[in-house]
Amino acid sequence: MRQVVFALRGMRKTPIVTLVAVLSLGLGIGGNAAVFSLFNEILMKPLPVASPERLVNLSSPGPKNGSVSCGNAGDCDAVFSYPMYLDLAKDASVFSGIVAHHLFGANVGYRNETTNARGLEVSGNYFQVLGLQPAAGRLISPADTAHVGGTAVAVLSYDYWSTRFGRDSSILNQPILVNGQTLMVAGVAPVGFDGTTRGTRAQVFVPITMRTLLEPTFQDFTARNDYWAYLFARLKPGVSMAAADAGINVPYHAIMTDVETPLQKGLSGTSLTQFTARRLVLEDGRRGQSYIFNVASTPLTILQSVTIVVLLIACANIANLLLARAAGRAGEMAVRLSIGASRAQLVRQLLVESCLLAAFGGLAGLLVMRLTTGVMLSKLQLGTLDDSALHVSVQVLLFTGGLSLVTGLLFGLFPALHATRPDLATSLKGQSGQPSGARAAARFRAALVVAQVALSMGLLTCAGLFTKSLLNVSRVDLGVDVDHVITFGLNPQQNGYTPVRSQQILGDVLARLGATAGVERASAARVPLIANSNSSTSIGVEGYTPKADDHMSVNYNEIAPGFFATVGMPLIGGRDFTDADTAAAPKVAIVNEAFARRFNLGPNPVGHRMARGSNTFDIEIVGLVRDAKYSSVRAAIPAQFFLPYRQNARLSSLNLYARVAGDPDVFLKNIRPLVAAVDSNLVINQLQTMPEDIEKNVSQDRTMSTLSMAFAGLATALAAIGLYGVLAYTVSQRTREFGLRMALGAAPAMVQRLVLRQVAWLTAIGGVLGLGLAIGTGHYAQTLLYEMSSTDPAVLTSSAVLLTVVALAAGFIPSLRASRVDPMKALRSE
Repeated sequence: MRQVVFALRGMRKTPIVTLVAVLSLGLGIGGNAAVFSLFNEILMKPLPVASPERLVNLSSPGPKNGSVSCGNAGDCDAVFSYPMYLDLAKDASVFSGIVAHHLFGANVGYRNETTNARGLEVSGNYFQVLGLQPAAGRLISPADTAHVGGTAVAVLSYDYWSTRFGRDSSILNQPILVNGQTLMVAGVAPVGFDGTTRGTRAQVFVPITMRTLLEPTFQDFTARNDYWAYLFARLKPGVSMAAADAGINVPYHAIMTDVETPLQKGLSGTSLTQFTARRLVLEDGRRGQSYIFNVASTPLTILQSVTIVVLLIACANIANLLLARAAGRAGEMAVRLSIGASRAQLVRQLLVESCLLAAFGGLAGLLVMRLTTGVMLSKLQLGTLDDSALHVSVQVLLFTGGLSLVTGLLFGLFPALHATRPDLATSLKGQSGQPSGARAAARFRAALVVAQVALSMGLLTCAGLFTKSLLNVSRVDLGVDVDHVITFGLNPQQNGYTPVRSQQILGDVLARLGATAGVERASAARVPLIANSNSSTSIGVEGYTPKADDHMSVNYNEIAPGFFATVGMPLIGGRDFTDADTAAAPKVAIVNEAFARRFNLGPNPVGHRMARGSNTFDIEIVGLVRDAKYSSVRAAIPAQFFLPYRQNARLSSLNLYARVAGDPDVFLKNIRPLVAAVDSNLVINQLQTMPEDIEKNVSQDRTMSTLSMAFAGLATALAAIGLYGVLAYTVSQRTREFGLRMALGAAPAMVQRLVLRQVAWLTAIGGVLGLGLAIGTGHYAQTLLYEMSSTDPAVLTSSAVLLTVVALAAGFIPSLRASRVDPMKALRSE
């Protein structure tokens, strides 16, 4: 305790050193804690279930001939047909249970109030396989999914039960409306469990066999070419992952060969061989399933590395500060050693001071962590992780505490060892000759500066790459003009309306929207434009013979008349859809230029015929539209076709678009009363301007650029401060040398060049080392870069030039001070 008190007293005597150290460490530790918090929450934290290490996720990469619907739980390799799930679930050789689940949008009505929620359709063994017990009531059981339609029950998540129903136990066995269907609340899931899809917090769990009632657009549980269910399983005790992989692929191969392959129509040659050869792939399922594992892994790993580099640079700076302070305390250390203090005692005392500095830096870092995490969550689009990731969890506290201790030892050990081995005779006499170990300390300080420069070079290059990539993304020709366009989604079926009634409501809203003052054009589409949504289907084109490996699955959309004019997508041939293109009219389609090129339709595809999911070419192409982005700004423009939404009698949800004459942000306030005038129970989704929507689509690029620039700027500033500190200390130690040189005739400019030459050497060595680091970092980040190389010459050159300018600026003042040394005063001072 006495050492802590003494350390606090010493820190109070040097407030500037203490403040600089705490701020530097706070920024470094806080940035690391923020990224670790997200890293842990997304990529490391296991599900709150029994023995999560025994869970495995299932996928089956390869061609899927049919309708594929994938979502937040993973990519399209991980979805299965429901019949395949039932076939696999029969095999109990390696798994104690296989589970199916599917996310859906839910409107939940209770006591005349309807709100939007996230729903999860689950197989009857979902909670059983996870080993969960209810917080109240009961959970969904196998009996609830014994037949199509299932038992009309719902289980609420604990959080939803708390926020929506105030933990009222009387809600049990009471009816609620979910998408217009009356369900009895059977129970409440355990505390902390909100599903197995990381990033999407399920609030209402229902039997998977109720999907036909809750989602009227889905009709057939028996279709083997309809892929939509995500699967995971629990390993039997004593069964390894490798044994399970070998065991489950035996029945899977038999199903693919004997059942699935004979049903494939339109697949031949290589595609059919690839289809039959598909295998089940097993992956660690302890974290659940989610698309964000792939989306977030690389950027979070890069950001974690960047923040560690910033912390290392901060530690190097503080080590230099402590070395400089140690020189001033040489006399104190000599006195204490001469009167009997052991070197171990002094080292321990100095390390206590370092660790206290680190502890205060860690406390400041927790504040920085809260701010940084909030920014990252709002910009990285990582799902619904906001609440949990912002909490200072036990893991984050342990990480922050451990990091603080390590950094305290890291930057404090060498200064402590150096300060406690002074030349006693020299120090006690107060002489200013170089004490023992000064040369080693100088070399160590120079090495720290070189390391800082190298690390800063790496971060500057990383920031430059992400910045140029963002510029490339921002210059992409989207093929649309959406500056004055607003958008929002409506899904009347979630209120229990039939598809016919839903289309009437959507038509009424669209008509009112188009007639509203200030609206130039209005239209709608089933798949939202440039919003990371996809919809594809297998097609045939008259006169086109597929190649052996040609997958005939193409993106499509279903739209209202005037869609192209509303979003600024030019129609360059044929006609647009009209109100006459209803289900009773001949089937028609409009294709884009990429579609015409892919299927060799020539410059004017109007009049050609195509088929959707069959060999009957019953759809006539009536128009050609210019190429435009489909789901992502980054992705290449795909071949796509458009259908009139009224020709799909089951379609009951749309995303509406309106081109307005005035400020679109101001116009947004008119939407809610407009929709309420048609039906006050309708829930509006994603009400925003199109530029805002597209901004979300490139949010990862913008966030990586912004954060890497911020951290690189901080690192470069810290490196400049470190370089300045080393040079300033060096100049003060070489005052007599500079005075002697000038007394012998050296010009001030020569002395200044002498100091700047030291800057140049340190910068050159650090820059070369940093170049290798930069190239390695860029190679790892290549997947995040858009239309550029990780070794972009312009970025590497500009980073080197910027670092050189900063380094010379940091060395200018010490060199100027050296050139102004008065030779007589310098010689007399010794």
